[in-house]
Amino acid sequence: LKAVILIGGPQKGTRFRPLSFEVPKPLFPVAGVPMVQHHIEACAKVPGMKEILLMGFYQPNEALSRFLVSAQQEFKVPIRYLQEYAALGTGGGIYHFRDQILSGGAEAFFVLNADVCSEFPLQEMLEFQQQHGDMHSFVILGTTANRTQALNYGCIVANVDTQEVQHYVEKPSTFVSEIINCGIYLFTPAIFQHIGEVFQRNQQELALEESSNGWQRAEVIRLEQDVFTALAGSGKLFVYKTDGFWSQIKSAGSAIYASRLYLNQYSKSHPERLAQNKPGGPVIRGNVYIHPTASIDCTAVLGPNVSIGEGVTVGAGVRVRESIVLHGASLHDHTCVLNTIVGWDSTIGRWARVEGTPSDPNPNDPYAKIDSETLFRDGRLTPSITILGCSVTIPAEVVILNSIVLPHKELSRSYKNQIIL
Repeated sequence: LKAVILIGGPQKGTRFRPLSFEVPKPLFPVAGVPMVQHHIEACAKVPGMKEILLMGFYQPNEALSRFLVSAQQEFKVPIRYLQEYAALGTGGGIYHFRDQILSGGAEAFFVLNADVCSEFPLQEMLEFQQQHGDMHSFVILGTTANRTQALNYGCIVANVDTQEVQHYVEKPSTFVSEIINCGIYLFTPAIFQHIGEVFQRNQQELALEESSNGWQRAEVIRLEQDVFTALAGSGKLFVYKTDGFWSQIKSAGSAIYASRLYLNQYSKSHPERLAQNKPGGPVIRGNVYIHPTASIDCTAVLGPNVSIGEGVTVGAGVRVRESIVLHGASLHDHTCVLNTIVGWDSTIGRWARVEGTPSDPNPNDPYAKIDSETLFRDGRLTPSITILGCSVTIPAEVVILNSIVLPHKELSRSYKNQIIL
């Protein structure tokens, strides 16, 4: 068994700015650990996992290399990064590196998109594959969405008895199905034959359009539109439906929501990561992650859904809720931080209030997903969580509301509903 985690590359993640300026999106901390570490941990737990491959077109940088070395030591499984020479799409990358994936005689492999958060029921998908279909069948992880939101995802129509996928449509314009694609797959080597057919077809089409200016590459292959649509109804593609939590992490606001889902799971999977109320310690409400190196005043009140990074300083009387505070940040006495991501090494002055508007899914609808909000609506900034880029300084006694502050800014007054460039 192997696993491939698709981490994408630098020109994407625009909705994740300004946070993606400092760190590749897959390394952004969610619930205290890099986003992609949750994937690696889930893969490493599957018995028989021989190797985990990260695939994308980031330049291999120091942060990524350091992370891979520490993850290998922690999870005791070989982890490598394969760099694509260009953005090849979700199917093009695995086709390009098929020899690496199959080396060592891999009988099956998982493919996971890095920008989802999930319980990752990988073991269950394996058992499901063995029960349904032959060893050459492929499995998509699916979950239920509500009717209106399903249109924003890949929709799956499956046979109720066998769970065989009969029809697959990526982001349909009208309602097709409430079962959506979670971006987590289990493949056997036979998938490469199907991706290869798409590649051949692309090449033939490009040969016919010789006038095209050559930027379209035959290697750019999208698993969803190019492969699944064709495989549906062939008896080879099945859907495993999960009731566990699942969400996309497209925007910074969805990172706070994903953090809540993971912190919630920690009570079962990693109770040691959750802070407890102790005499002489800060007041903890709900699920809170605090890095051991953070220094927090005993009069601070944290939670629910708060993640405090490395070397953070939290002063007296500070209130933090539904927020991620990244390493080296400093919250001076009596600040109030709600629905906010505080960037690396940022400083918030005394009695300042930094607040955003949560973009959480409807809590009364069990199938609601987080909406990927557009930044602007009707020419105005959509109220969403407040984001402070790295090394932002907020003066004492100001209010920052629903705003995005780019890195290395020193503010002098209060702001509301603005992008501060």
